[in-house]
Amino acid sequence: MKWNKVQIMVHGDKVADHFPMIKMGPKGMKLATGVNLMMINRVENSNYIFLDLQIDATAKPGKITFPFLKDMTLEYELKPRRTDKGRAYAQGVNSADLIYLIMPDRFSNGDPTNDKVAGMRDQSLNRDTVFNRHGGDLQGVQNKLDYIKSLGVTTIWLNPVIENDMPNRTEHGYAFTDHYKIDPRLGGETAYQNLIDATHAKGMKIIQDAVYNHVGLYHFTVQDQPMKDWLHQWPSYTQTSYKDQVIFDPYASEKDKKIMTDGWFSRHMPDLNQNNPYVANFLIQHALWTVEEFGIDGWRIDTYAYNDLGFMNRCNKALLDEYPQISIFGETWFHGVPNQSYVVENNYNIPFKSNLPASTDFQTMWAITDALTKDFGWDDGVNKLYTTLAQDFVYKDPTRQVIFLDNHDMARFFSVVNENVDKYQMGLAWLLTCRGVPQIYYGDELATTGITNPNDGHVRLDFPGGWPGDPVDKFTIQGRTQKDQSIFQYLATLANYRKGSSALTKGKMMQYVPEEGVYVYFRYDNDQTIMIVLNTAKEEKKVVIDKFAERTAGFTQYKNVISKEKGALKDFTLGSYKAVVYELMK
Repeated sequence: MKWNKVQIMVHGDKVADHFPMIKMGPKGMKLATGVNLMMINRVENSNYIFLDLQIDATAKPGKITFPFLKDMTLEYELKPRRTDKGRAYAQGVNSADLIYLIMPDRFSNGDPTNDKVAGMRDQSLNRDTVFNRHGGDLQGVQNKLDYIKSLGVTTIWLNPVIENDMPNRTEHGYAFTDHYKIDPRLGGETAYQNLIDATHAKGMKIIQDAVYNHVGLYHFTVQDQPMKDWLHQWPSYTQTSYKDQVIFDPYASEKDKKIMTDGWFSRHMPDLNQNNPYVANFLIQHALWTVEEFGIDGWRIDTYAYNDLGFMNRCNKALLDEYPQISIFGETWFHGVPNQSYVVENNYNIPFKSNLPASTDFQTMWAITDALTKDFGWDDGVNKLYTTLAQDFVYKDPTRQVIFLDNHDMARFFSVVNENVDKYQMGLAWLLTCRGVPQIYYGDELATTGITNPNDGHVRLDFPGGWPGDPVDKFTIQGRTQKDQSIFQYLATLANYRKGSSALTKGKMMQYVPEEGVYVYFRYDNDQTIMIVLNTAKEEKKVVIDKFAERTAGFTQYKNVISKEKGALKDFTLGSYKAVVYELMK
């Protein structure tokens, strides 16, 4: 690998006592062909030792031993490389993809035998409360791959699958306790590899959720810290301020910056000190190992701006150097395009330059929410969406931005629009035709409700039919309500059409200034032109084709992508909260 200086962490009771004092020469100690031990690093805690290896191109797969140890045997395995990176794995996602976000514990229970695992701290299993584990797992996801693919989905993004051996609230997965274990309650390493292989076999991709900023309180490096500055330490508990502005504010105090980036998310999720070189190596090497070990296609990075951004540039570079096609996008729960664009590749002439290719685009999510919940105004309603997209000039490549309507931390969009099916379908029409990489959350294909008040568990409910004995199975048409099926059919029709549309997956975008709540934009290339009209007004509106002659000239016919209706391209009336997606024809 290009990253060929590997640091091995060895952890055990007084393990450092088993390593003699050895003075290394400039070429280190040869352990095997192409593998040299360059340094034995002793740290404050004698329960740890860190070994620096250099692995040259001549190295061969096999087990490496350390013959000089006192009364201890230690082996390290070098595995062969995967082939076809960028085709069979590490493929990345682009604007031709549709991502489906799943919380494994709440989607489908494919293997009841792993619902509880002896010895783990959280022994809860109660589907009657949102605070306990419910038993969904990776086998359950694998069992539903055909259903997921039928929606037009090309990529699955799973909430974290790494071990979370915490006492409670372990269903979400964001408090790791051992980076090198897939949570056994989800099926462990075998189930994860089986799912990835099955996903790839169906021509789909998989995104893994990465957490670099923090770990769980019961992570072994927290319970037994290698050194005092492994974590960001404070005289007393200090929580992050969540004020993202301070990372780019030219007038910000160092105190405010430190609280924002080094403060803890919660008492149960200690903040890692990525300026510590051992911590940085641990995280970067784990990322590289995971791609190679399991063959994932991309990363979604949790709480991106709370990390040390210099470290994140190093981590992103290491991944992209090794896997040029891999996708990396960061969670950027900010308000404002300048805030969000600061932490991705942008066109600003500023001292800090991020190399993060893309982010989860909260700005367009807030904007489409305004469009469907607020009255039209100078900068309100759908004008907010127009204005937000008009600021795309700040991004190096806005088509890489991941766009969405909701996720596991937010109110279900169907609830946000007060369960109005027309508004909801308009949101889906925008999601699947705008620039960027669209992402839906499991259940978005149905009339799924849920709000985060009083807690986020109500937006993380079980998918009906995912458990044996469920009274309703919404994986099947027989189990869906009329509203469910209307939304399902709308999304699946548009998403599957989108897969074969050059304009929607690779084309340019042109938008027109909204008038009286009507927003018109086009996706187009040399082969195809798609016209999208959203009427966010409370009354029907007339759409005059000649107003858009710059894009409609030369076309005389249209095909409605949803209804398949065809007709002459002429002025038409569009009802309140209705959307149309027209393919234009000569």
